[in-house]
Amino acid sequence: MEKITCSVTVLQVVFWTSKRLFGDHVSNPSLSRGKYALLPLLIFLALFLGAGFYYQSQDVDYAFYQLPAPVAVLPAILLAVWLSRESLNQTIEGFVRGVGHPNIITMCLIYLMAGAFSSVASITGGVDATVALGLSVIPAQLLLPGLFILGAFVSTAMGTSMGTLAAMAPIGLGMADATGIEPALMAGVLMSGAIFGDNLSIISDTTIAATRTQGCQMREKFVENLRLALPAAIITLVITGFFTPIIQTLPLTEGNAWLALPYLLILGLAVAGLNVFAVLTTGIIVSAGMGMWQADYDISGLGQDIYSGFGQMQEIFILSLLIGGLSELMRLQGGLEYLVSRITTLARKLSPDDTASHSFAIALLSSLTNLCVANNTVSIIVSGEAARQLAEHGNIPPQRSASLLDIFSCIVQGLIPYGAQALLLGASFGISPVALIPYVFYCYVLALVAMAFVGWRLVRPQTLHS
Repeated sequence: MEKITCSVTVLQVVFWTSKRLFGDHVSNPSLSRGKYALLPLLIFLALFLGAGFYYQSQDVDYAFYQLPAPVAVLPAILLAVWLSRESLNQTIEGFVRGVGHPNIITMCLIYLMAGAFSSVASITGGVDATVALGLSVIPAQLLLPGLFILGAFVSTAMGTSMGTLAAMAPIGLGMADATGIEPALMAGVLMSGAIFGDNLSIISDTTIAATRTQGCQMREKFVENLRLALPAAIITLVITGFFTPIIQTLPLTEGNAWLALPYLLILGLAVAGLNVFAVLTTGIIVSAGMGMWQADYDISGLGQDIYSGFGQMQEIFILSLLIGGLSELMRLQGGLEYLVSRITTLARKLSPDDTASHSFAIALLSSLTNLCVANNTVSIIVSGEAARQLAEHGNIPPQRSASLLDIFSCIVQGLIPYGAQALLLGASFGISPVALIPYVFYCYVLALVAMAFVGWRLVRPQTLHS
């Protein structure tokens, strides 16, 4: 019944969105024609969702990831080529221009470097050391707030919520068994911490996608994002504190602080404004060095470990290239202009102020896309260009649009029971993915804080262009 309810809810959202995009009359004929350029995007979503719901009905693990997104987008690309009014050669040239756009190529190269760092740091024991050190300093009476902080730090350092949850889920399950804490509550706290870092980390693929599509520096986006994430995290700490039962002691753990150093180093260098390629290269070198010094790491395997990290980014690398080409075809055919126009119209019903309405529009665009795609990075790549146009029209700074795009995609990702994170936690804790959703406190709080921020900009318009 839970699966059917989730499926019906998502299909209702897709139907409502399609009706709003395609059902209303548009006075501008050229703009109206642009709605047909969005058909490839809907085909991509239909294939991705259709396959996911089918495999979910068959009780297949990670149902929404059985049809790889790079394969699901291929029919959409063929449809976009067929819809083009240009010659086949010109259409293909446009597609290749989109694939080879500097932002897309830069984004893909950063993906590779981030994957390499994550692989080397994990193999040398950095993740285990970081988790063990965190657990060793968490007071028993602050177990849940401590696990939230630990999850937030690990995910910020690793740049991946999935990697964080894979590392911490067994620990969380053991803690739940030892202390009697409700497994769904423990899973929700871990999800909260993982989403915090996935949204904020400078090596997260969501941050990479958001900053490259919006044209801002990672440090700028980090600072802008922190203004919302930090208050939300503090409120979440208070909430989790109230839910923590009285516990006398926790199992003792030991960790090597030296192996956790590379994570702290890249975070500090990134915040200092160092070029991201230099940051990640430094992180790889330091991780390998620390591994040799403290963990008997065999340096002869460094090349294989780096290449393994490249392989972990293969799917998002290929998808970014293909989505870049598809987005260019949609732009040339007027699809993105139409999408921006329709979502802006919807948002203006909430607020007549251009900056506030366009901020709402970016949040709505990111949320709906991720609700359909069930992957926050993919949703940012898909909606990035449209969000950038909304930001330009509403005079929104790039770092703010990148922050909103990333925040709302991560909020939705943390709250959908058919996302990879919820599915992983459900399988690890032996619970339904739906059961943990009420306990993902951080996502709810972050959504309220972000919406309040947008509303405050509306109430105080004189601060909008500061």
